[in-house]
Amino acid sequence: MKTITIKKYCSWSSVLCLLCALSVSCADLDYTEETTRDEEWTYNYFSDGIKNLVFDVYAQVYNNELETNSAYFLASATDEAQYALETGAVNNYVNGGWSPANPYANTWNKAYTAIADVNMYLEKLDETDISDWKYNSDYQNWMAQMELFPYELRFLRAYFYFELFKTYGDVPLVTTTLTNAQANNIHRTSADSIVKFIVDECDAIAPYLPESYVTEINAEVGRATRIAAYALKARTLLYAASPLHNPSGDKMKWGKAAEACKYILDNASTWGLKLSPYANLWGHDAFLNPEIIFGLGRGESNTFEMANYPIGVENGSSGNCPTQSLVDQYEYLDNGETFAQRYPGSIDLNEVDPYEGLDPRFALTVVKNGDEWPTNGAQKKVIETFKGGFNAAPKYGATSTGYYLRKYVDGSCVTTADNQTRRRHTWILFRLAEFYLDYAEAVFNTTGSANDATFGMTANEAINVLRKRADIQMPPFTEEGDEWVARYERERLVELAFENHRFWDVRRWKKGDKYFKNIQVANISSDLKLTRSTVNRQWDEKFNFYPIPQSEIKKNPNLTQNPGW
Repeated sequence: MKTITIKKYCSWSSVLCLLCALSVSCADLDYTEETTRDEEWTYNYFSDGIKNLVFDVYAQVYNNELETNSAYFLASATDEAQYALETGAVNNYVNGGWSPANPYANTWNKAYTAIADVNMYLEKLDETDISDWKYNSDYQNWMAQMELFPYELRFLRAYFYFELFKTYGDVPLVTTTLTNAQANNIHRTSADSIVKFIVDECDAIAPYLPESYVTEINAEVGRATRIAAYALKARTLLYAASPLHNPSGDKMKWGKAAEACKYILDNASTWGLKLSPYANLWGHDAFLNPEIIFGLGRGESNTFEMANYPIGVENGSSGNCPTQSLVDQYEYLDNGETFAQRYPGSIDLNEVDPYEGLDPRFALTVVKNGDEWPTNGAQKKVIETFKGGFNAAPKYGATSTGYYLRKYVDGSCVTTADNQTRRRHTWILFRLAEFYLDYAEAVFNTTGSANDATFGMTANEAINVLRKRADIQMPPFTEEGDEWVARYERERLVELAFENHRFWDVRRWKKGDKYFKNIQVANISSDLKLTRSTVNRQWDEKFNFYPIPQSEIKKNPNLTQNPGW
């Protein structure tokens, strides 16, 4: 009997070659009689053959910055957080440690591996035949799932092209399998053409995808849906309209983004989407949250908790520590004044509690000095981030910002040496709240006003939907002009904190010099005086795009390198 041998590939030519197929990471089909199942076998078996091929493409979605090391997601390469250990790999983004020879992220290989897999599967659809199993009790269920697979795969291919577009700009557009020679001579395709491909694909496949898999065979979660296709389209159009990709400021691009976002908002209720209490966006059952459009569900684990629990909590490693720059952006419930506006200088924490009355999203995102954390009874304690405190310097690996991370961290997980507990996690890729913000940004840039109702809802009305949620209740937006832009960027940071938006938002706005060079952190003395200090980071305009891996350019000089690299 032949078996499928799994091999990992790490080059442009190999991931696009004719024999490249699907696996848990990246794989090919090695057709030797002694070691492999043949191609015919693969396309005539459902669970161990066809379905595994499809789900191996999904596996590449999981194989991203969130999962390379659960402590290293991109917040600490932004003004949201500072990674506690200088040796953390995420620091490559801010200390000059990345280059074409050391591109750090695996986006190029990951995406083109998945794309090659999709192309191969779609070309071999005619070879899929499970008719020998027609008397199996699951046969009709298998056939129903197989009808969806091509549309799911096309969604995933479009998703990976979005990942490539936002990361590198112009990238090769490949929709067929290639030989090594073909792959090593291909040219980059314009970003506008990549965007058109993604949008056209989403429009073409959305009608054939279910709104939910709850009523589908096996009721599997985490698969591509109609709503996810429209969400991908809308986000792609927003990025395409942004200054990085739209230097001329073409308002038509912004208008297309506004229309795509509005379509989601108008149909949300029909699709069963609704805004969720902020605290319910993560946790053990978050994959069932009606606000999440597309998320990455993970099995029970406490790895993320170990990576981000404070030093002093058993097996805690501090991880991504929120900055004072982030805290300064939270507004007060009474008048919308920011933390930085109310307390621009030093603060005596013995005399005043500067956190009282802040936006409720602050307490759900950040662990501050004096909080009880984590929440599990075995480890709950009052957190001390003042100098000499139990969770503070001079302990090695303690927060350097004065804060610890709460959002996404499940405080019920016990991380002691004995009697550990584990919980499910869901990483959010698309959720409804994002599209209220995306819509507001697109409408403002199309009309030039935050109070223009050309699209049926003003930019301010869209943002105020989020701010009026029962668990938030923040003062409404009324601004216009530059004041509106500043407040919008602040609101987007607060609402989507630690959801891997900030890294890309600042780049597409071309505002890295403003937000990413000088990061504010809090220093709390042993007598509880809070002062700010500045952490200087490297920023260069070339960082708006990643470098094309040098190894790929050596194979194929036609790719050319991104500017500045």
